[in-house]
Amino acid sequence: MPLLSRRNLLKASAVAGAYGVGIGIASKFGFAEAAPEPQLLTAVKTEAVLTEAGPTRDIMSWVHDGMPPILRMRKGRPYAARLKNGLDEPTTIHWHGLRIDNRMDGVPFITQPYVYTGDSFDYAFTPPDAGTFWYHPHCNTLTQMGHGMTGIIVVEDPADPEFDAEVVLNLRDWRLGGDGQFIAPFRPRDAAKTGTYGTVRTANWHQEPRYDAPAGGLVRLRIAVTDVTRIFSLKMEGADATVIAIDGNPVPKRFSLDLLQIGPGQRLDLAVRMPDGEGAVATLEDIRGTAPKTIAGLRAVGSSLKRAIGDLGPLVDNPVPKADLSIAEQIPLILSATAENAAVESICGTLGYSFWAINKVPWPGDTPDPTAPLAELKLGKSYVFNLENTTPHAHPIHLHGMSFTVISSSTREVMPLVSDTYLIQPDEKVQLAFVADNPGDWLLHCHIIEHQKTGMTSYLRVS
Repeated sequence: MPLLSRRNLLKASAVAGAYGVGIGIASKFGFAEAAPEPQLLTAVKTEAVLTEAGPTRDIMSWVHDGMPPILRMRKGRPYAARLKNGLDEPTTIHWHGLRIDNRMDGVPFITQPYVYTGDSFDYAFTPPDAGTFWYHPHCNTLTQMGHGMTGIIVVEDPADPEFDAEVVLNLRDWRLGGDGQFIAPFRPRDAAKTGTYGTVRTANWHQEPRYDAPAGGLVRLRIAVTDVTRIFSLKMEGADATVIAIDGNPVPKRFSLDLLQIGPGQRLDLAVRMPDGEGAVATLEDIRGTAPKTIAGLRAVGSSLKRAIGDLGPLVDNPVPKADLSIAEQIPLILSATAENAAVESICGTLGYSFWAINKVPWPGDTPDPTAPLAELKLGKSYVFNLENTTPHAHPIHLHGMSFTVISSSTREVMPLVSDTYLIQPDEKVQLAFVADNPGDWLLHCHIIEHQKTGMTSYLRVS
């Protein structure tokens, strides 16, 4: 990966059509009246070398020659993309974490129709928030995401502090056999527990990649967990790493990355102070499980820039409204196991099982009107999710279209982080406050995809 300076990133973004010039924001949530020329994203089957066994067939991506591109946008500027479906099945694009117009959210039957083979769909919106986000299908998700269709979004803010380099890491597994080809995407006994893990772990589609960065410099390390199952416990060896943002939003108070757990759907921005010595390596590790696993490395090059973390100014807060807790309405959300009903056949895929539920109602598969909304919310009103995990497993719960603030937990001290995905621990009760400020039907689900597709899904209606 070439060394990326902030200036080069801005130039690349402009060339890619991710910026619009002189075009106003059409609405609060960015349905663009006049978007730039759309960036073409063609859903295709291809192949890629992921293991020493040779090319893996039936890879799915939005380009013919490898990993889905990093999409670069600019806060408050219109963006457009044209999805062209070259797969032999329907697909869509969901813009994970972006608070955009409901019509652009990419969920079949909830916000848009399927995009069938040979058809296209134009997405146009203005991202209101800066940060690290990602994109993926919301149709036949376990297969399409599991076969490669997960990409990262970087939304720039010109007011961001100056870094010497940026490295973006897309963390994901692949379920491959010894011949390097895909095997069954899940096992029912695992889907009913933590989920079925991949057999090959990668960052940017490579095993333990290493990137050069300026010695003694400050690197913005953007990390997105786009895997369908794996929860990471991250630490950095060989360099000081400071957490500056989680899930696209600045943390209320920066802290050192001693050990931090993040799950599927979540993102992490680190300020890494590179070692001073030429050739010294900083290593990002996952220590969840029986032995530490190297994810990626950063190698110091050149003479030391002698930067310090204290040199960095603050990130600008995103314009997420704050809930009024004195009048907020309470919404119970209880996560549980279930065996109440069977999965419903769907053109967007079903796993054929029902293992999980929200408020005792499982929603397996994608159907036009699976059930009534979990709650009907009044536009502009404050609410608090009383989220309770009665299961012995962790669940990364993701809310589409809106962001919440973490206000309390029954098991640990929490900071008032603004987020769209919360990794709730076994037997934890947590309160998440938000303003229902984006009209439409919005999905709420576990981002361990087997859990989502076997019942741990619902939706909210804001009107």
